[in-house]
Amino acid sequence: MIVAQDGSGDYTFLQHAIDSIPTDYVCPVEIHIKNGVYTEKIHIEMPFITLIGESSDQTIITYDDYAFKLFPNGISLGTFNSYTLFVGAANFTAKNITFQNHSGPGSKVGQAIAVYVDADRVYFKNCRFIGSQDTLFTGPLPPTPLISGSFRGPLENAVRLNGRQYYENCFIQGDIDFIFGSATAYFYQCDIFSNDLGEEINGYITAASTPLGQKYGYIFNACKLVSACAKQTVYLGRPWRSYAHVAFINCEVGDHIIKEGWHDWDKPEAHHLTKFVEFNNFGPAANCGMRVSWSKQLVANEAKYYSREEVLLGNDCWDPWL
Repeated sequence: MIVAQDGSGDYTFLQHAIDSIPTDYVCPVEIHIKNGVYTEKIHIEMPFITLIGESSDQTIITYDDYAFKLFPNGISLGTFNSYTLFVGAANFTAKNITFQNHSGPGSKVGQAIAVYVDADRVYFKNCRFIGSQDTLFTGPLPPTPLISGSFRGPLENAVRLNGRQYYENCFIQGDIDFIFGSATAYFYQCDIFSNDLGEEINGYITAASTPLGQKYGYIFNACKLVSACAKQTVYLGRPWRSYAHVAFINCEVGDHIIKEGWHDWDKPEAHHLTKFVEFNNFGPAANCGMRVSWSKQLVANEAKYYSREEVLLGNDCWDPWL
Protein backbone atom coordinates (compact mmCIF):
# COMPACT_ATOMS: atom_id res chain seq x y z
CA MET A 1 0.00 0.00 0.00
CA ILE A 2 1.05 3.57 -0.63
CA VAL A 3 0.03 6.60 1.43
CA ALA A 4 0.43 9.97 -0.27
CA GLN A 5 -1.07 13.33 0.58
CA ASP A 6 -1.24 14.37 -3.08
CA GLY A 7 -3.61 11.55 -3.94
CA SER A 8 -1.07 9.56 -5.95
CA GLY A 9 -1.23 6.59 -3.60
CA ASP A 10 -3.89 4.24 -2.27
CA TYR A 11 -4.68 6.44 0.75
CA THR A 12 -4.11 10.02 1.80
CA PHE A 13 -4.17 9.24 5.55
CA LEU A 14 -1.93 6.65 7.21
CA GLN A 15 -4.54 5.57 9.77
CA HIS A 16 -7.00 4.87 6.95
CA ALA A 17 -4.46 2.54 5.36
CA ILE A 18 -3.90 0.72 8.65
CA ASP A 19 -7.63 0.40 9.30
CA SER A 20 -8.17 -1.11 5.85
CA ILE A 21 -6.26 -4.27 6.80
CA PRO A 22 -8.69 -7.07 7.77
CA THR A 23 -8.42 -7.97 11.46
CA ASP A 24 -7.94 -11.65 10.60
CA TYR A 25 -5.11 -10.96 8.12
CA VAL A 26 -2.00 -12.91 9.12
CA CYS A 27 0.57 -11.96 6.47
CA PRO A 28 3.12 -9.14 6.81
CA VAL A 29 1.97 -5.79 5.42
CA GLU A 30 4.21 -3.02 4.07
CA ILE A 31 2.88 0.52 3.95
CA HIS A 32 4.98 3.02 1.99
CA ILE A 33 4.55 6.66 2.97
CA LYS A 34 5.49 9.45 0.59
CA ASN A 35 7.03 12.68 1.83
CA GLY A 36 4.69 15.06 3.60
CA VAL A 37 3.52 16.21 7.01
CA TYR A 38 0.82 13.85 8.24
CA THR A 39 -0.98 15.40 11.19
CA GLU A 40 -2.47 12.20 12.58
CA LYS A 41 -2.72 10.24 15.80
CA ILE A 42 -1.77 6.68 14.80
CA HIS A 43 -2.89 3.54 16.65
CA ILE A 44 -1.57 0.09 15.65
CA GLU A 45 -2.60 -3.17 17.32
CA MET A 46 -2.08 -5.58 14.42
CA PRO A 47 1.17 -7.59 14.15
CA PHE A 48 3.60 -7.69 11.22
CA ILE A 49 3.10 -4.09 10.12
CA THR A 50 5.99 -2.27 8.41
CA LEU A 51 5.96 1.48 7.74
CA ILE A 52 8.52 2.77 5.24
CA GLY A 53 8.89 6.50 4.69
CA GLU A 54 10.29 8.12 1.59
CA SER A 55 12.87 10.05 3.65
CA SER A 56 13.43 10.36 7.38
CA ASP A 57 13.40 14.16 7.52
CA GLN A 58 10.52 14.80 5.09
CA THR A 59 8.12 11.97 5.93
CA ILE A 60 6.69 13.38 9.15
CA ILE A 61 3.92 12.02 11.36
CA THR A 62 3.00 14.57 13.99
CA TYR A 63 0.28 15.39 16.51
CA ASP A 64 -0.18 17.71 19.46
CA ASP A 65 -1.89 15.83 22.30
CA TYR A 66 -0.44 16.38 25.77
CA ALA A 67 -0.98 15.40 29.38
CA PHE A 68 -2.71 18.63 30.49
CA LYS A 69 -5.17 18.59 27.58
CA LEU A 70 -8.76 17.80 28.58
CA PHE A 71 -11.20 15.25 27.26
CA PRO A 72 -14.74 16.60 26.66
CA ASN A 73 -15.69 15.27 30.12
CA GLY A 74 -13.10 17.54 31.74
CA ILE A 75 -10.61 14.78 32.64
CA SER A 76 -7.04 15.34 31.49
CA LEU A 77 -5.53 13.03 28.90
CA GLY A 78 -2.59 12.17 31.13
CA THR A 79 0.80 11.01 29.91
CA PHE A 80 -0.19 7.77 28.23
CA ASN A 81 -2.98 9.12 26.07
CA SER A 82 -0.74 11.87 24.68
CA TYR A 83 1.07 9.77 22.04
CA THR A 84 1.36 10.51 18.33
CA LEU A 85 2.11 6.86 17.46
CA PHE A 86 1.00 3.87 19.55
CA VAL A 87 2.34 0.39 18.73
CA GLY A 88 0.74 -2.45 20.66
CA ALA A 89 1.45 -5.51 18.50
CA ALA A 90 4.55 -7.60 17.82
CA ASN A 91 6.82 -7.59 14.78
CA PHE A 92 6.44 -3.92 13.97
CA THR A 93 9.02 -2.12 11.83
CA ALA A 94 9.40 1.54 10.88
CA LYS A 95 12.06 3.02 8.59
CA ASN A 96 12.84 6.52 7.35
CA ILE A 97 10.13 8.40 9.26
CA THR A 98 9.97 11.31 11.71
CA PHE A 99 7.57 10.83 14.62
CA GLN A 100 6.84 14.06 16.43
CA ASN A 101 4.77 15.46 19.26
CA HIS A 102 4.67 19.18 18.53
CA SER A 103 2.56 20.27 21.52
CA GLY A 104 5.41 22.16 23.20
CA PRO A 105 7.54 22.18 26.35
CA GLY A 106 6.57 20.21 29.41
CA SER A 107 6.50 23.33 31.56
CA LYS A 108 3.40 24.40 29.59
CA VAL A 109 1.73 21.18 28.45
CA GLY A 110 3.10 18.44 30.69
CA GLN A 111 4.21 15.11 29.28
CA ALA A 112 3.76 14.67 25.53
CA ILE A 113 4.73 11.33 24.01
CA ALA A 114 5.80 11.10 20.37
CA VAL A 115 5.97 7.28 20.29
CA TYR A 116 4.46 4.76 22.73
CA VAL A 117 5.66 1.20 22.08
CA ASP A 118 4.47 -1.82 24.06
CA ALA A 119 5.25 -4.91 22.01
CA ASP A 120 7.94 -7.51 21.30
CA ARG A 121 10.25 -7.53 18.28
CA VAL A 122 9.92 -3.87 17.38
CA TYR A 123 12.47 -2.30 15.04
CA PHE A 124 13.02 1.36 14.16
CA LYS A 125 15.70 2.23 11.61
CA ASN A 126 16.68 5.69 10.32
CA CYS A 127 13.82 7.26 12.25
CA ARG A 128 13.56 10.55 14.13
CA PHE A 129 11.72 10.99 17.43
CA ILE A 130 11.03 14.64 18.21
CA GLY A 131 9.51 15.98 21.40
CA SER A 132 10.16 17.59 24.74
CA GLN A 133 9.14 15.84 27.97
CA ASP A 134 8.65 12.04 27.67
CA THR A 135 9.35 11.76 23.93
CA LEU A 136 9.70 7.95 23.73
CA PHE A 137 7.86 5.53 26.01
CA THR A 138 9.12 1.95 25.84
CA GLY A 139 6.36 -0.04 27.52
CA PRO A 140 5.15 -1.92 29.36
CA LEU A 141 3.96 0.22 32.21
CA PRO A 142 5.20 -0.61 35.68
CA PRO A 143 2.84 -2.92 37.62
CA THR A 144 1.17 -0.08 39.53
CA PRO A 145 1.22 3.72 39.33
CA LEU A 146 2.80 5.84 42.03
CA ILE A 147 -0.22 8.14 41.76
CA SER A 148 -3.58 6.37 41.52
CA GLY A 149 -5.18 6.78 38.10
CA SER A 150 -2.10 8.18 36.38
CA PHE A 151 -1.69 5.20 34.02
CA ARG A 152 -4.90 5.80 32.06
CA GLY A 153 -4.24 5.00 28.45
CA PRO A 154 -4.28 2.17 25.88
CA LEU A 155 -2.84 -0.62 28.06
CA GLU A 156 -3.61 0.54 31.58
CA ASN A 157 -5.26 -2.78 32.51
CA ALA A 158 -3.26 -5.10 30.27
CA VAL A 159 -0.97 -7.86 31.49
CA ARG A 160 2.58 -6.52 31.62
CA LEU A 161 4.71 -8.38 29.07
CA ASN A 162 8.35 -7.52 28.46
CA GLY A 163 9.20 -6.81 24.85
CA ARG A 164 12.42 -6.27 22.91
CA GLN A 165 12.86 -3.05 20.97
CA TYR A 166 15.73 -2.16 18.65
CA TYR A 167 16.58 1.36 17.46
CA GLU A 168 19.26 1.71 14.79
CA ASN A 169 20.69 4.93 13.36
CA CYS A 170 17.88 6.97 14.90
CA PHE A 171 17.71 10.54 16.22
CA ILE A 172 15.91 10.98 19.55
CA GLN A 173 15.27 14.45 20.93
CA GLY A 174 13.79 15.62 24.21
CA ASP A 175 14.57 16.90 27.67
CA ILE A 176 12.84 15.55 30.81
CA ASP A 177 12.99 11.73 31.09
CA PHE A 178 12.63 11.60 27.33
CA ILE A 179 13.42 7.89 26.99
CA PHE A 180 11.46 6.05 29.67
CA GLY A 181 9.78 2.75 30.47
CA SER A 182 10.24 -0.92 31.28
CA ALA A 183 11.23 -2.58 27.99
CA THR A 184 14.46 -4.19 26.98
CA ALA A 185 15.49 -1.56 24.41
CA TYR A 186 18.72 -1.47 22.44
CA PHE A 187 19.91 1.79 20.83
CA TYR A 188 22.68 1.34 18.28
CA GLN A 189 24.48 4.21 16.55
CA CYS A 190 21.77 6.67 17.54
CA ASP A 191 22.08 10.41 18.18
CA ILE A 192 20.52 11.34 21.52
CA PHE A 193 19.82 15.08 21.55
CA SER A 194 18.98 16.98 24.75
CA ASN A 195 16.93 20.17 24.40
CA ASP A 196 18.21 23.36 25.97
CA LEU A 197 15.64 24.59 28.50
CA GLY A 198 17.91 27.34 29.76
CA GLU A 199 17.79 25.82 33.23
CA GLU A 200 20.41 24.78 35.76
CA ILE A 201 19.25 21.22 35.10
CA ASN A 202 18.12 20.79 31.50
CA GLY A 203 16.95 17.23 31.80
CA TYR A 204 17.49 13.50 32.12
CA ILE A 205 18.03 11.27 29.11
CA THR A 206 16.54 8.13 30.65
CA ALA A 207 14.00 7.20 33.29
CA ALA A 208 13.97 3.42 33.25
CA SER A 209 11.49 1.28 35.15
CA THR A 210 13.16 -2.07 34.54
CA PRO A 211 11.23 -4.76 36.46
CA LEU A 212 12.88 -6.83 39.17
CA GLY A 213 14.29 -9.98 37.59
CA GLN A 214 14.43 -8.64 34.03
CA LYS A 215 17.95 -9.15 32.70
CA TYR A 216 18.25 -5.96 30.66
CA GLY A 217 16.75 -2.49 30.46
CA TYR A 218 18.28 0.16 28.18
CA ILE A 219 21.52 -0.33 26.27
CA PHE A 220 23.06 2.52 24.28
CA ASN A 221 25.90 1.24 22.10
CA ALA A 222 28.02 3.46 19.85
CA CYS A 223 25.61 6.37 20.33
CA LYS A 224 26.33 10.11 20.41
CA LEU A 225 24.99 12.19 23.29
CA VAL A 226 24.72 15.69 21.84
CA SER A 227 23.12 19.02 22.74
CA ALA A 228 23.31 22.80 22.56
CA CYS A 229 22.86 22.92 26.35
CA ALA A 230 25.29 24.55 28.71
CA LYS A 231 28.00 22.31 30.11
CA GLN A 232 27.03 19.89 32.87
CA THR A 233 23.28 20.44 32.81
CA VAL A 234 21.91 17.01 31.75
CA TYR A 235 21.96 13.69 33.58
CA LEU A 236 22.38 10.32 31.88
CA GLY A 237 19.35 9.12 33.78
CA ARG A 238 17.38 8.59 36.94
CA PRO A 239 15.30 5.61 38.14
CA TRP A 240 11.57 5.80 37.50
CA ARG A 241 11.53 2.56 39.47
CA SER A 242 14.27 1.39 41.77
CA TYR A 243 15.49 -1.57 39.66
CA ALA A 244 16.28 0.64 36.66
CA HIS A 245 18.98 -0.86 34.43
CA VAL A 246 20.77 1.40 31.91
CA ALA A 247 24.07 0.93 30.10
CA PHE A 248 26.08 3.32 27.93
CA ILE A 249 28.69 1.40 25.92
CA ASN A 250 31.21 2.88 23.45
CA CYS A 251 29.31 6.18 23.42
CA GLU A 252 30.48 9.71 22.70
CA VAL A 253 29.48 11.78 25.72
CA GLY A 254 29.12 15.51 25.14
CA ASP A 255 30.04 18.15 27.69
CA HIS A 256 26.38 18.83 28.50
CA ILE A 257 26.39 15.69 30.65
CA ILE A 258 26.82 16.29 34.38
CA LYS A 259 30.06 14.85 35.69
CA GLU A 260 28.29 12.72 38.31
CA GLY A 261 26.32 11.12 35.49
CA TRP A 262 23.33 9.78 37.35
CA HIS A 263 20.59 11.10 39.66
CA ASP A 264 18.76 8.97 42.26
CA TRP A 265 15.42 10.85 42.00
CA ASP A 266 15.56 11.21 45.79
CA LYS A 267 15.35 7.43 46.18
CA PRO A 268 18.27 6.42 48.40
CA GLU A 269 17.28 2.75 48.13
CA ALA A 270 18.06 2.98 44.41
CA HIS A 271 21.75 3.21 45.28
CA HIS A 272 21.62 -0.51 46.07
CA LEU A 273 19.07 -1.64 43.49
CA THR A 274 19.77 0.16 40.19
CA LYS A 275 22.26 -0.95 37.55
CA PHE A 276 23.66 2.21 35.98
CA VAL A 277 26.75 1.12 34.06
CA GLU A 278 29.21 2.43 31.46
CA PHE A 279 32.03 1.01 29.37
CA ASN A 280 34.60 2.51 27.01
CA ASN A 281 32.80 5.83 26.60
CA PHE A 282 34.72 8.83 25.29
CA GLY A 283 34.28 12.55 24.87
CA PRO A 284 34.49 15.55 27.21
CA ALA A 285 32.07 14.18 29.83
CA ALA A 286 33.10 10.54 29.80
CA ASN A 287 35.44 10.89 32.79
CA CYS A 288 34.53 7.82 34.80
CA GLY A 289 36.36 9.07 37.88
CA MET A 290 33.68 11.69 38.54
CA ARG A 291 30.59 9.42 38.45
CA VAL A 292 28.38 8.76 41.49
CA SER A 293 29.73 5.96 43.67
CA TRP A 294 26.67 3.76 43.13
CA SER A 295 27.14 3.55 39.35
CA LYS A 296 29.64 1.15 37.80
CA GLN A 297 32.33 1.14 35.15
CA LEU A 298 32.32 -2.27 33.48
CA VAL A 299 35.39 -4.25 32.46
CA ALA A 300 35.60 -5.89 29.04
CA ASN A 301 34.52 -9.29 30.31
CA GLU A 302 31.32 -7.74 31.70
CA ALA A 303 30.63 -5.48 28.73
CA LYS A 304 30.47 -8.40 26.30
CA TYR A 305 27.11 -9.36 27.80
CA TYR A 306 25.65 -6.11 26.42
CA SER A 307 26.06 -7.00 22.74
CA ARG A 308 23.03 -6.89 20.46
CA GLU A 309 23.10 -10.64 20.03
CA GLU A 310 23.25 -11.29 23.76
CA VAL A 311 20.44 -8.86 24.58
CA LEU A 312 17.98 -9.29 21.71
CA LEU A 313 18.23 -12.68 20.05
CA GLY A 314 16.53 -14.79 22.71
CA ASN A 315 15.23 -18.24 21.77
CA ASP A 316 13.46 -17.09 18.61
CA CYS A 317 16.58 -15.84 16.81
CA TRP A 318 15.13 -12.39 16.15
CA ASP A 319 17.88 -10.54 14.29
CA PRO A 320 16.50 -7.28 12.86
CA TRP A 321 19.93 -5.85 12.05
CA LEU A 322 20.73 -8.54 9.48
